Amino acid sequence: MKRALIVLASTLAVAVPAMADEALAKANNCLACHSVDKKVVGPSYKDVAKKHGNDASKADALAQKILKGSSGVYGAIPMPANAKVSEADAKKLATWILSLK
Repeated sequence: MKRALIVLASTLAVAVPAMADEALAKANNCLACHSVDKKVVGPSYKDVAKKHGNDASKADALAQKILKGSSGVYGAIPMPANAKVSEADAKKLATWILSLK
């Protein structure tokens, strides 16, 4: 029983931050153009994570793309700047996106 509770607690500890950051993406209208696992207007978040690999240092660069926008990385459609997203939230979003495998 104790072992089952430990497994459950560790599962919830991983799931809650992921859901919280998905909620952050939804709150900032990111999911209008992106999805976790399939291309919408922009690439799926899993494709972004795959492109950047396991390099957690890429989170700062990705956060800047979230804030300032980018173009030409995934095709002809540019990603507009997200002025309403704070730097802290952009970093949370970037870290979450890169954790998706």
